Amino acid sequence: DEQLDLDDGRWEDIHVVTGALKLFLRELPEPLIPFSHFDKFIAAIKIQDPSLRGRCIRDLVLSLPPAHHDTMKVLFRHLCRVVEHKEENRMSVQSMAIVFGPTLLRPASEEASMAMHMVFQNQVVEHILNHYGYIF
Repeated sequence: DEQLDLDDGRWEDIHVVTGALKLFLRELPEPLIPFSHFDKFIAAIKIQDPSLRGRCIRDLVLSLPPAHHDTMKVLFRHLCRVVEHKEENRMSVQSMAIVFGPTLLRPASEEASMAMHMVFQNQVVEHILNHYGYIF
């Protein structure tokens, strides 16, 4: 409900904008990749066969509720554009996955295996970034 003046100079700092985006995504009652899909995405990223893994992840993305899918499509398109400028901004696909993986894909409850999940969460985001055209 807050009215923001995006012409205000404080929004020129990219770290402020990025921090606001990450905070917004982190504070959603359910992550962009819903809790109900967490285990499915983790299982899919563990598939050894690259072509089967790719199809499985694409099918999972397509199975998301429309609001989640559409938001994800726009967000990942933007993140891909950011990665295109990695020489200037130092945000490679791997860096982007580390920053956004735990925010976009997280289990419903914190578990002892959280550190192990983080590797796979990042790999899911990395896969979607690397295969954006195929997935969307």
